[in-house]
Amino acid sequence: MVVLAAGVLLAVSTAVAVASPAKPKKSAAIVAPSLPQPPPLPAEAESMPSPRVYLFRGALGPIFSTGMDRLGERLTEAGFKADVYEFTICRLVAQRAITAYREQPAPVVLIGHSMGGLCSIIFAEMFAEEKLPVSLVITIDPAHATGNVPLNVERFINIYLSDSVLGGGDVVAEPGYRGHYASFDLKQNKRVTHINIEKSEDIHRQIVDMVAQLPRVPAQAQGEPVPLRYLVPGDTLVELWDSGVKLPMRAGDTLERIATQYHVPVWSLAQANGLSEGTPLAAAQDVIIPRHLLQAVPAQAAVTPPKSVAKSVR
Repeated sequence: MVVLAAGVLLAVSTAVAVASPAKPKKSAAIVAPSLPQPPPLPAEAESMPSPRVYLFRGALGPIFSTGMDRLGERLTEAGFKADVYEFTICRLVAQRAITAYREQPAPVVLIGHSMGGLCSIIFAEMFAEEKLPVSLVITIDPAHATGNVPLNVERFINIYLSDSVLGGGDVVAEPGYRGHYASFDLKQNKRVTHINIEKSEDIHRQIVDMVAQLPRVPAQAQGEPVPLRYLVPGDTLVELWDSGVKLPMRAGDTLERIATQYHVPVWSLAQANGLSEGTPLAAAQDVIIPRHLLQAVPAQAAVTPPKSVAKSVR
């Protein structure tokens, strides 16, 4: 078993971390319109309660879902209340969470690997039955039997392997869902497996960043969200966008130019819009652009992605 663990850790070190490519060159002749941003934060926003994070391991979790423990540690180090559970006590934990929410409302975050992903949806459904919101659900290669995303979930992200036997849950939303949705199928990356997909340190970092932003970004303050579904190319490393937003193009725009303007890879625009990478764009044509869950930032900061994040929409 020690040999297996060592092998998993070695695989993880090269698995699904986000790279830091060279920053695109800026052109004075190209000015990108700003993505819709949340309104300025009210003074009371700083006093909003910190999110409560519930993490769930999969089957044989202490052996095969140890990434949930590490992610829980990172969230705790960042100052959040984060607890890790076995999926087998999912309903019990959800009942306690409902009681805690009624006593002191706070954003609820659910993160689950494998059967823990299935548990996260069950947990969210139990909140829906009580007419309570869930701020963010992240499922990591959830089981095939995982249900649909209920309407009370404000943001949902699925990172999975569609050809996985142990996971492979392609989770979709209930009809009428109006929240933020993003799905990332990593099956073309042969270094990623069901037992290392939840262990990426860089994905952990991105998740911690998302949780930190939740109290600061109203769920519906960034314009109408457009769902994203990606088959991530095998030679591309995953970046967790929150959802998409539609923006009108100008005469002469191309996907390559838009990718440079918004710091996203061309393939992400092509897939989101059902276009080939060389397709010309018409004036006023709406193009879906992936974006992150982030609060408003100064204009000068919006054009330069942080060194640790690849090709980000800011």
